[in-house]
Amino acid sequence: MEKELTSLEALTQEAAALADRLAPKADSATLITLSGELGAGKTSFTQALAHVYGIEEHVTSPTFVLEKIYQLPEGKGFTRIAHIDAYRLRGGAELDPLGFSELMRDPTTLVILEWPEMVADGLPPADVSIRLRVNDNESRTIAYA
Repeated sequence: MEKELTSLEALTQEAAALADRLAPKADSATLITLSGELGAGKTSFTQALAHVYGIEEHVTSPTFVLEKIYQLPEGKGFTRIAHIDAYRLRGGAELDPLGFSELMRDPTTLVILEWPEMVADGLPPADVSIRLRVNDNESRTIAYA
């Protein structure tokens, strides 16, 4: 399914619609992967999703720190969001120092991972795979796999 997002408001609405469809699983974390070129809107989508889940602090790209964990308010289903940026990683083994395996064992964790292609050999199948693309008119296209 593809959809054109013509504004930040549309991106936020799309994030809210996704949040409505998500619920913690019984046996592992929920994994969302975000792919797309630099500037496609991966972090913006993560910011919108975090806002929907009640995170009030400013969500920034973890490009240099690689991972940020945000605690969620009670009553959201998930208890935390782990935001990982794998752009600078070179293979799935580099997820180990981030505690990725432990994160994935916790059903109350929502893991949002940017640049999954960089660590594909270390990832379980994503629950939701999203690809973002910048269009000529500066809108974004979001595609779910």
